[in-house]
Amino acid sequence: MIRLGRRSALSIPALLLAPPALAQQGSFEAFLDGIRADARRAGVSSATLQRALTGIRPVDRVIELDRRQAESSLTWDQYRDRIVSQARIDNGRRAYADNRALLQSLEDRFRIPGRYMVAIWGMETNYGSNTGGFGVIEALATLAWEGRRASFFRNELMAALRILDAGHVTPERMRGSWAGAMGHPQFMPSSFERLAVDADGDGRKDIWDNRADALGSIGNYLSRSGWRDDERWGREVLLPAGFDPGQATRDNVRPLREWARMGVAFIDGTPVPALEMTGAVLVPGASSGNMQAFLVYQNFNVIRRYNPSNFYALAVGLLSDRVA
Repeated sequence: MIRLGRRSALSIPALLLAPPALAQQGSFEAFLDGIRADARRAGVSSATLQRALTGIRPVDRVIELDRRQAESSLTWDQYRDRIVSQARIDNGRRAYADNRALLQSLEDRFRIPGRYMVAIWGMETNYGSNTGGFGVIEALATLAWEGRRASFFRNELMAALRILDAGHVTPERMRGSWAGAMGHPQFMPSSFERLAVDADGDGRKDIWDNRADALGSIGNYLSRSGWRDDERWGREVLLPAGFDPGQATRDNVRPLREWARMGVAFIDGTPVPALEMTGAVLVPGASSGNMQAFLVYQNFNVIRRYNPSNFYALAVGLLSDRVA
């Protein structure tokens, strides 16, 4: 990024022709002054603010990525095959096996089967291999200053400064996505404050380099979101001839006995049991002609609390079934 020098060194025509990034330099510094004042009032130490905020600048790439966001045009088939790939399944099986003792201890604590923790880990960062390369403070400061979602990102920036001040991570190691999602589970700072855990008892909640804390934080997120430990996420099903596709919505929750009476069966042909337990039928590829169907339960909606996408929650469910 080109930075504005001393005003006296520039002619008036040069100032008039300067690109917006140059003219905003002073406003970014004023923005940081406001952040420092608010953070001090919130109890963040001057030493933390000095270390975290000194020398940071707006990141052009962050603004570019924020402005270029677009709705995904992938069909369900394309999304499923790309995300629940054989490579991700194989890597997930290795991750599950390598961390089995840890996962068992986390299962006992949070009442979440380890396969779901591993599946979300795989979805978010490919089992920790891609946790993001942006400095979180600089990225969040850029987005809070840039203005499109200033209030949201200002709150996240303040949360990130509190996390640093508590000693959970250093500014240099606090890296994540361009939008500020951090570590193995890709928690935003506000989610970290609410849901990250110190699973190994070392006094720090380290979702960047500590697998116990990272996986435990995923387990805690699901547990606190209402996970039912006596249910699974859902099952693939066969729909009867003449099934009304208008019935296939997440809001059309019915007792399983009603779906059984309508002729819905599991993919292996086993009838859906006539239970009072509730679920909804989804046909994610209906718009492209794929009638693959799923009967999803309450835990599907819990997964959606992590990412509010039906495609995402279905992929987590399918991956969880395959890694364990």
